[in-house]
Amino acid sequence: MPRGSSSTRRTRHGVPEAEIDIVWDAIALHTTPGIPKWKNPEVALVTAGVELDVLGLGYDDLAADAREQVLAAFPRVDFKRRIVQAFADGIAHKPQTAFGNVKADVLEKLLPGCVRPNFCEMIAQSPFRD
Repeated sequence: MPRGSSSTRRTRHGVPEAEIDIVWDAIALHTTPGIPKWKNPEVALVTAGVELDVLGLGYDDLAADAREQVLAAFPRVDFKRRIVQAFADGIAHKPQTAFGNVKADVLEKLLPGCVRPNFCEMIAQSPFRD
């Protein structure tokens, strides 16, 4: 079961399974560009928010005064450096889980000696003869 003990949470908090699935998809897919737009609107919205906040995608689509209001309420204090460091700190103890996602970039940059797995090399080293 992909969500572990979520069935207990469903019963205890009375949240419908369909809503839990939407939240789970939004969290699980927010780093996979291209997929969320085919899911529920909430999933696409989470991805768009993350892409704007972290990468600046869609920055010019927001009115300047709206951006300034948000930034006044939530200042970006050393955000670019600190978010990359937070990613590294959160995954440095399990670098093998970064394969195939953006965290591999983070670890290669910040974890000394870390070299990301190469998908083509993995295929070439498969135990199958050919």
